[in-house]
Amino acid sequence: MDTTHPVRIRPLLAPPTRPWAGALLAVCVGLVAVLGVIFAHQTAADRFDRAVDAPVITWFGHHPGLAGWLALPGSLVPMAVLSVAIAAACLLAGRLNGAVLVVAAVPVTAGLNDGLLKHLFDRTYLGVLSYPSGHTATVFALAAAVAVLLLASPPTRLGPLRVLLAAAACALGVVVAVGVMGLEWHYFTDTVGGAALGVGTVCGLAFILDLPVVARALARPGRQRPTAQAKARV
Repeated sequence: MDTTHPVRIRPLLAPPTRPWAGALLAVCVGLVAVLGVIFAHQTAADRFDRAVDAPVITWFGHHPGLAGWLALPGSLVPMAVLSVAIAAACLLAGRLNGAVLVVAAVPVTAGLNDGLLKHLFDRTYLGVLSYPSGHTATVFALAAAVAVLLLASPPTRLGPLRVLLAAAACALGVVVAVGVMGLEWHYFTDTVGGAALGVGTVCGLAFILDLPVVARALARPGRQRPTAQAKARV
C-alpha cells in the first residue's frame, strides 16, 4: 500500500548563506534609508552626483541613442519576459519556491519603489521623482533572484558557470544604471539606492519563502514507495 506525504521543498537560502543574506538585507535597508534621508526633497544634483554624472552625460552626448538601448532591459516588457523565462526554468527544475521568488521580485520591488519610497523621499530630477531608480531597482531585483537560485540555494557548490551567470546578471544591472544616468533620468545615488532596494527586496522575499509555514504551503504532495515493513502489514 502506498503512503502519501508532502515533498520537502528545498530552501532558497542554504544554512551557511543565511547569515550573509541577513547582513546584506540589513545593509540594503540602511543604505536606502540613509541615502533617502540625505537627499530627501532635493531638486538638483549635489557636488558628488555632479562629479559622477557629468562625465557620463557628456560621453553619451557623443553617442546619441546608446543610453536608451542600455536602459532598455530595465523597462517593463524586457523585465516581464526575463522573469517569465527564468520562472519557467525553475518550474521545469521542480523549484516552485524559486519560480515564486522570480515572479514576485520585480513587481514587489516596483511597488515599494513607485508606490512608497519615491513619494516618501520626494527627490526629483528635472521635476520628476527619481529616488530610488526604478529601472535599476527592478534589474537588480531580478539579478539578485538569479544569484539566490545559483549561489545561495542548496547545494552551495559554486561552479564556474553558476558564478558566471550570476555575475552577468549583476553586470546587466550596472549597464542599466549607466544608461539611465546617460539619459538624465537619474542621479548616480538614485541608481545606488535602486540597486540596494532590488537586492534587499529579494533577500527579504527569500527569507519569507523559506519560513516553514510558507514552505509547507508550496510543497506538493508526493508518493513514497512502501517500505518492507509496510509491505508486511498489507
